[in-house]
Amino acid sequence: MLISLFIFISSCQHQKKNQETAEKTEAIDVPKELPNIVFYLADDQDVYDYGCYGNDKVHTPAVDKLAQEGMLFENAFTGQAICAPSRSQLFTGKYPLRNGCFVNHTSTYDAIESVTSYLGALGFDVVLAGKSHVKPSSVYQWDKEWKPVEKEGSPRDYIPMDSIASYMANAKKPFCMFIASMFPHGKYFDVPPKNAEDLQFYPFDEAKKTDEAYRKKRSGYYRSIAEDNTQLEFVLEQVDEHLSDDTLFIYSADHGVSGKFTVYDRGLKVPFIARWPGVIKSGTRSKALVHYTDVLPTLMEIAGATSKTDFDGKSFLPILKGSQEEIHECVYGVQTNQGILSAAIFPARMIRDKKYKYIRNFNSVEVMEQNFTDNPYVNAFIEIGAKKFKDSPFEELYDIQNDPFETNNLAKNPKFQTEKQRLSQDLLKWMETQDDILSEHSGMPLIKTKRFDLDKDRETLRVPDSLQNVLKKEDYTVFKS
Repeated sequence: MLISLFIFISSCQHQKKNQETAEKTEAIDVPKELPNIVFYLADDQDVYDYGCYGNDKVHTPAVDKLAQEGMLFENAFTGQAICAPSRSQLFTGKYPLRNGCFVNHTSTYDAIESVTSYLGALGFDVVLAGKSHVKPSSVYQWDKEWKPVEKEGSPRDYIPMDSIASYMANAKKPFCMFIASMFPHGKYFDVPPKNAEDLQFYPFDEAKKTDEAYRKKRSGYYRSIAEDNTQLEFVLEQVDEHLSDDTLFIYSADHGVSGKFTVYDRGLKVPFIARWPGVIKSGTRSKALVHYTDVLPTLMEIAGATSKTDFDGKSFLPILKGSQEEIHECVYGVQTNQGILSAAIFPARMIRDKKYKYIRNFNSVEVMEQNFTDNPYVNAFIEIGAKKFKDSPFEELYDIQNDPFETNNLAKNPKFQTEKQRLSQDLLKWMETQDDILSEHSGMPLIKTKRFDLDKDRETLRVPDSLQNVLKKEDYTVFKS
């Protein structure tokens, strides 16, 4: 009886939230038949490591086939190169600072609406198959959710293939399904190291060609990429067998592994490919700047509605239909090094247009002492954070067109001061619109989380004995659950 009552209450709460969302949603030419939407998300894979993005040494035939059948985006970005903050943008249409999930393993704000309520109110079933990494459940009320499945001999769990296939074969109403793979995220397959010539190297790892341990790790990563490709092949087979051509299929990966936790392109730039027969011209490419916050507004326009809620993103549906118009002049990024295994106080923000990229490191060694407080323990952790990234200057500026791997910092070059000033001002204005914790705080905010506190030993980091358990509740600016 109690279980039945709980289910009834949960169902009523879900229906109430959908009704409230519907009341805030303005219909515009609602299609008579809604398309199905499938979004496949890989985990921790660099945009550079696909055949269709230029790496012919990695095995990605299913992704490459999608690119041949649809549109490949050359300038797609997430706003934060960490799993939970990246996913929260997809599902809410808001950057991590505005939706609340700007620290890994933490929650979106309770009051935020997500794709489940927005699309649910428009007639879709909204389904999650695989890795979640987002919370709370009051925000993410999936109509169906299937967890990853263990597979013997695999370093990672698999997507729930049987549930996906059964659902697609028997779906009775339009649906939006997010299939979230746990590949190629480490732990990788244990395989022998490839020869250097059989791996693709870039400016950021070129010096490691002779490092056998590194080549072994990269070889396992390549093997995990290939394994994820088999999962994608299976999903595409189910889509082609059970669903009509009126199905939008999007492939992406949540962020790059080589730039994880950073605001460099190798972390924030993501693969993004869309296939929609009859709508998207096959074999096309787009250079438009698009962002993960654009996904939900796009899906809502496809569903025939726009929300009165102010998303950070914009719909790129016109681009899918062949428009050459830009929807963004710039995209933005956030770096938060607290709340992770190697937690340290070193926040950064970035702004990027198609030509230049500006980064500000708010606790660089150059400005560290300006962040000091009257508390010697707080100052000790501010100093530890700054010195951990001692080679990172206060400002960075890159000519992305001529220096795509961000190797030549132009921030102090007299020839580029106009560009630096323009971007830095725009970045600070954006931070204000996001209610950024760095905008509100004159010093350097400390973030307390349930995991990976600054003053406690962690799996990969030893805190000095003199600094163990010294921080008090009042020393923290932000608390994240």
